[in-house]
Amino acid sequence: MKLVLNGRAGKVGRVLAPALEQAGHELVELDEAKAMIDFTVPDAVEANVRAALERGIPSVIGTSGFDHASVDEAARERGVPCFHAPNFALGAVLMMRFAREAAAQMPRAEIVELHNEAKKDAPSGTAKATAELIGGEPIIHSVRLPGLVAHQEVLFGGDGQLLTIRHDTFSREAFVPGVLLALEQLDSLPPGLTIGLDALL
Repeated sequence: MKLVLNGRAGKVGRVLAPALEQAGHELVELDEAKAMIDFTVPDAVEANVRAALERGIPSVIGTSGFDHASVDEAARERGVPCFHAPNFALGAVLMMRFAREAAAQMPRAEIVELHNEAKKDAPSGTAKATAELIGGEPIIHSVRLPGLVAHQEVLFGGDGQLLTIRHDTFSREAFVPGVLLALEQLDSLPPGLTIGLDALL
């Protein structure tokens, strides 16, 4: 598939570009593309998506911290699907799923998310999505330090016990299978913004 990759020079983009080409995709300019992938910064996402929507091009969005409602409305108006995942690592999706199940039995929880100091938004999109899934407005602790990639643990406390569900991303190659899965299913999604790899699994 002919793809435009916004954020190609970024930390994720530098890993994603060769992986996409190895999977048989061709990286092109927007006017030639059949789909757009965005791993940029929150302030750039909406303009990038709108430029793609004007051309009828669907988008896979990896950037977090943008206005979901605005993108959803614009995509619906154009009749074009867009997809966003707070985290493209399949293990992170499973971590969130397990946390939702645990919350039904152990409702007292807090979330600790750790990312590289260059990450613009805090708390992370993954932490926000996890909090929404488990309910009860858990406290989120955000850590930004050099050397980290993406890490999250959900701690469930009960009398005499602690349950910890943790996922660690040690390299950005972990995001590649999730992006490829989203690309495979992009055309089958309804117009508007679909959120979360869980919707595709």
